[in-house]
Amino acid sequence: MSHATQHGSKRWALDPVMMMFAALAVAIALTWTIPSGQYERKGGSQNALVIPGTYRELPKALDAAALLPPAGKKSEEGAKEPKIAPATVARPVSPAALVTAIPEGLARSSSLIFMILLLGGMFGVLRTSGALDAGIERLLSLTGGRAGVVVPVVMLAVSAGSTFLGLISEYLLIIPIVIALAERMGRSRLFGFAMLTLAAKVGYLASVTNPVALLIAQPIVGAPAFSGAGLRLAIWAVFLAIAIAVVLGVGRQDQHTTVHCDHQPLSKRHLAVLLVIGATVALLVLGSAEFGWRDAQFASLFVVSAALVGIAAGMTPRQGAHAFVDGMKSMMLAALLVGMARGVELVLRDGMILDTIIAFASHHVAALPPVIVAPLVMLFEMFLTLLIPSTSAKAALSIPILAPIAHSVGVSGQTTVLAFLLGNGLVNMFAPTSGMLLAYLATANIPYSTWFRFVLPLFCLFTVLSAAAVMIAVLIGY
Repeated sequence: MSHATQHGSKRWALDPVMMMFAALAVAIALTWTIPSGQYERKGGSQNALVIPGTYRELPKALDAAALLPPAGKKSEEGAKEPKIAPATVARPVSPAALVTAIPEGLARSSSLIFMILLLGGMFGVLRTSGALDAGIERLLSLTGGRAGVVVPVVMLAVSAGSTFLGLISEYLLIIPIVIALAERMGRSRLFGFAMLTLAAKVGYLASVTNPVALLIAQPIVGAPAFSGAGLRLAIWAVFLAIAIAVVLGVGRQDQHTTVHCDHQPLSKRHLAVLLVIGATVALLVLGSAEFGWRDAQFASLFVVSAALVGIAAGMTPRQGAHAFVDGMKSMMLAALLVGMARGVELVLRDGMILDTIIAFASHHVAALPPVIVAPLVMLFEMFLTLLIPSTSAKAALSIPILAPIAHSVGVSGQTTVLAFLLGNGLVNMFAPTSGMLLAYLATANIPYSTWFRFVLPLFCLFTVLSAAAVMIAVLIGY
């Protein structure tokens, strides 16, 4: 590729920050064009379960006053589920939200943002220690640098954590490792990124026993928690096998150097550092699954881990502190994108149009045959995922409305949950409004447009297979 061509492709590459500004602008425009309405909820927060049959459209004042930003309001910093009360009137979101929604989104996502920044700090210390490069050399020595061995093992382990335990944000920890591994194997950064991201997304899509999704979705439809795992396990196995084959195909195409393995054993300091990192990963999984740890606890763990890595590597406190700060700087873009993505959701909620979209969809699936309703529910969840990437928030909003309607035409609650899981997982493979995906890409330094072109054919294939899966689920009485 010529220098001019490279320059042109970079010029027209989709910048993630500009993409988020565009998403904010579209969200604001929708609040002016879509009628506003509201369901009653069983709790006092926006993410509480909606009550079916309670939707009412609200009058909306489309006047000059709506162009002005609303008066400042005091809110709890970092609040996840702001309290709401039944409204009597709605107003479109002011164009000023194009900038005001960003600090609000950053505040609402503060715990996740701090976790991402402190994770970057820990990796700054790890990179400075030299243990990461040494560990990768040792891994390549043990496997002979064969992608046919490394890829299936890594992808199976990552995807299992995602589908059985619901791990997603935790994998930010591993992205720099798989990128370094790919480059050392003579492959592209995209190869390493796809190895981790496809595995994680396929795992979350199937959600065999993913507690984050199932403990919310299945009780809503009256299904026992974690029931129906057999069909989801089969879907996971098929999709993961396809993803592994795709990544291995990419690896064969983009190998640009021959791997020469260093057979030197690890030094004691490097071994100690890698043991600290291994213990950190184990604590992440244990804390998430057993103790209910979330972003704040993970962030604290990264600080402790960074300190232990510095000690094990023999760094002075000054060296460790500088490496930590440099690592945090590398995560600034990822943190910003998370906050901007949350700002898009806040705009849609403030404009009170999400409930209207749910009501519209539920009205149009009520009289169709079940084998058609099931994939339509999946397609609607795909559309809703573009607006609300959060799995838990989307479940609380959509399933209480769609499940009774689907059940009335012969679609079981279990199949409705499956359609929800597949629709949610498919779009989160590429959703430009997913702060976590954009954080993944920023951490790996991969342009969104590059990832979109890569994942689009696989997304189309998985969508067809997923639609077939939910139709089969209806036919077998799942």
